[in-house]
Amino acid sequence: MARADYPEPVTALVNELKRLPGIGPRSAERIALWLLQNPKAQPGQLREAIHLAQAEVVSCRVCGFFATHEACPICGDPKRDPGTLCVVEQATDILPIERSGAFSGGYHCLGGKLSPLDHVTPEDLRIRELVARVEKQPEMEVILAVGADVEGEATANYLHDLLEELPCRVTRLAQGLPAGGDLEHADQLTVLRAFDGRR
Repeated sequence: MARADYPEPVTALVNELKRLPGIGPRSAERIALWLLQNPKAQPGQLREAIHLAQAEVVSCRVCGFFATHEACPICGDPKRDPGTLCVVEQATDILPIERSGAFSGGYHCLGGKLSPLDHVTPEDLRIRELVARVEKQPEMEVILAVGADVEGEATANYLHDLLEELPCRVTRLAQGLPAGGDLEHADQLTVLRAFDGRR
């Protein structure tokens, strides 16, 4: 006797949804069925939104954050403090900092962290661009807001040694962020305390 299963298009949709971060097999199945059965789902609008985001969203040429033009709204804001620059691993790390209201300077996204085991070297990150920005703005404070895991520590140490040769002050987020934790998952108070306790 043949075993009942979803038609191939449904199975293909579930498989694509499973590829998304944080979506397991059961969640993927529930989302797929909701998209197909719920009249409010509007999967066509979801498809269009994904296509539009892919077509129009780029990395800011200055800091690396999400943008729809060459520069993002943060880099285009004249009220930002040009004397402080917060260095983060990924563009997604900027949002928790912004939501905390603890920082009003500029940002620089590295695009990752040093990881020799994964073959991520300084040449793979936006470190040259960071050095160029610091050289253009002498005496700025560079805040290293990278993760507290092994790769984050290695990245912070590398950047500290590199920036020590330049006319800037290098600080590091200290209190508040747990060891092995990611900035992306920190709440507003944790981020605020980390900024207040930087050294």
